[in-house]
Amino acid sequence: MKQSKVFIPTMKEVPAGAEALSHRLLLKAGLIKQSTSGIYSYLPLATRVLNNLEAIIREEMESIDAVEILMPALQQAELWEESGRWGSYGAELMRLTDRHGREFALGPTHEEVVTSIVRDELKSYKQLPLTLFQIQSKYRDEKRPRFGLLRGREFIMKDAYSFHVDEESLDATYQDMYEAYKRIFSRSGINARPVLADSGAIGGNHTHEFMALSDIGEDTIVYSENSDYAANIEKAEVLYEPNEKHQPVEALAKIETPNVHTAQELADFLDRPLDEITKSMIFKVDGEFIMILVRGHHEINDVKLKSYFETDNIELATQSEIVNLLGANPGSLGPIFEKDIKIYADNALQDLNNIVVGANEDGYHLVNANVGRDFNVDAYGDFRFILEGEPLADGSGKAHFAEGIEVGQVFKLGTKYSEAMNATILDNQGKAKPLLMGCYGIGVSRTLSAIVEQNNDDNGIIWPKSVAPFDLHLITLNPKKDEQRELGDQLYASLKNSFDVLYDDRKERAGVKFNDADLIGLPVRVVIGKNAAEGIVEVKRRDTGESEDVHVDDLVDYAKALYEKVK
Repeated sequence: MKQSKVFIPTMKEVPAGAEALSHRLLLKAGLIKQSTSGIYSYLPLATRVLNNLEAIIREEMESIDAVEILMPALQQAELWEESGRWGSYGAELMRLTDRHGREFALGPTHEEVVTSIVRDELKSYKQLPLTLFQIQSKYRDEKRPRFGLLRGREFIMKDAYSFHVDEESLDATYQDMYEAYKRIFSRSGINARPVLADSGAIGGNHTHEFMALSDIGEDTIVYSENSDYAANIEKAEVLYEPNEKHQPVEALAKIETPNVHTAQELADFLDRPLDEITKSMIFKVDGEFIMILVRGHHEINDVKLKSYFETDNIELATQSEIVNLLGANPGSLGPIFEKDIKIYADNALQDLNNIVVGANEDGYHLVNANVGRDFNVDAYGDFRFILEGEPLADGSGKAHFAEGIEVGQVFKLGTKYSEAMNATILDNQGKAKPLLMGCYGIGVSRTLSAIVEQNNDDNGIIWPKSVAPFDLHLITLNPKKDEQRELGDQLYASLKNSFDVLYDDRKERAGVKFNDADLIGLPVRVVIGKNAAEGIVEVKRRDTGESEDVHVDDLVDYAKALYEKVK
């Protein structure tokens, strides 16, 4: 394709608000253009990359017998009310009303719709297993869209849904999908690692995220250097180790702590280590107040709380609720009271003596508080985030942290949607039972951005050849010179038989063409310049930068051999 006919609006400078490197490069190389916050148009080069990505996805989905469909983006509220998510999904759900007053949502995902489709058609276990997938735009009203395509309000997603009669079948498809995802990301040129994750608003009881390692990743990955263990920090289990600090039990004492509101301020005021301070926090779990205790250097993990209490209905109590309950503001709370409030403590508080807690009186704390003598703990559990360097639960060594971009996730949904929406199947005994379901998503547009995030240099993008918008960039430095223009046209005609070629025939300065070529980042570049009359051109690899002068008679064979070496 001639570059003079392609819309590639490269930029010298990008908007200051473009924080992520991939966002800057996609704008600068003319692949995307912002319409409004979190919403982008995909220009010709990006569209070609997306098409290549989608082709890889389709090949791998079909290899595990997944069947492509296309469902509506506009979803009626009644379906979401059946599943119970109309009220619980939150502000990210884009809701609208038609002229008749009926409520709809722009789909952020399609569990409800696909369940409604199959429940009317699947009757017997003999029709299972079945896996359906689609590639479609999704919509989420992100509070703070950022990082370009990495967190937008409209994005492209591959979502798949599988249906089963038993756990064995679900497990098999989950594993097939897991392996297919590994192949998809590997073929796309992404270093992505599967990690244990939380299922969030989707639901289900078993899930892995596929995380592309990146410095601007919004998720922290906890991993082992000695095993395959990897988990999102929200799911990383903390291994309890018995405490070594044992002291003789001392008398409880109340001390004045003016203008002390945080654990660190209290540690500084008392000149004691932060890990000897105890933080007391009030939560509402299904409307009931509870207290959670953690050591001063630890942070409560609300995902683990939801898992422990088996509910999504957990929130921090408000300041007014806390004052009405215990008579003090946050920062002065503690577990010694006469109220009927259950107390839960993180495992790391076990065996500690003489801890420091709030006195439930503003400006005062208690030192030398002890479990059993001064207060009781209803239960201990893993309620906090793991710290880097702590031992991993699998016994493989210490926890290491890395940042990652979520590009895909696989879920075992179980019967969450089929039970709520009455999607049943007759088993081999003729008994009706709810369908078992799996759900599998890939952020296609996020993957495009993650590829750029991992494949670039100071000059621009370096596309992996599997997804590159073109295979080869043919550049005529000065088309005003007859020998260069004529040779360019000749080579364009011959190279098109073996490569997908972008032919820069523009009447631009050589510097502009070179800068654009580096920005666009096609795998192989052929430059027709001052040696055109002798039939000599320069051939260069974008990834390694190695170049060679080649005679046009040998060009096609040389370019083929060079292209084979490109990753």
